Amino acid sequence: MIRAALTLAMLVSLSACGGLKPMYAGGSQGAVAQGLGSVEVAPIAGQAGWLVRNTLRDRLGIVKDGETKYRLEIRLDDRLEGLGVLGDDTIGRERRILRARYQLVDLADGNILLDGTAGSDAGIDVVSSEYATIAAEQTALENLSREIADRIVTQVALTLRAAS
Repeated sequence: MIRAALTLAMLVSLSACGGLKPMYAGGSQGAVAQGLGSVEVAPIAGQAGWLVRNTLRDRLGIVKDGETKYRLEIRLDDRLEGLGVLGDDTIGRERRILRARYQLVDLADGNILLDGTAGSDAGIDVVSSEYATIAAEQTALENLSREIADRIVTQVALTLRAAS
């Protein structure tokens, strides 16, 4: 009896969510997927820029020989800060910070559809091996690049869904 009442309550509450629509309704033929595929990512300076741009191109699913309707322009700020000074005045911990300022531009009329920022940071232990520290810094940059690209794609998808 209680189980039936709970099931009925859940069904009633789900019917109240009638305004929800899946972001990627229609799969690769849906409006959002088609919009994401028509975004050109402008070149971004530096190694971090190369990593972010390649990740964005992968995530957007850019359609080859397709019509480009939008351009994504991004400026990055990549910093490495020393933290945790040890007793012998050496740095024991670093923080890698990657911030992006991005704009989605409609190529038809030049209007800026989206103007936003995304950022993330990672802590890195500085160890006695310089190679290991450099490898950790590189890995942090790669992970931060993917995280920022994912955040940008999410915001672009939300913007294109609202426009469709």
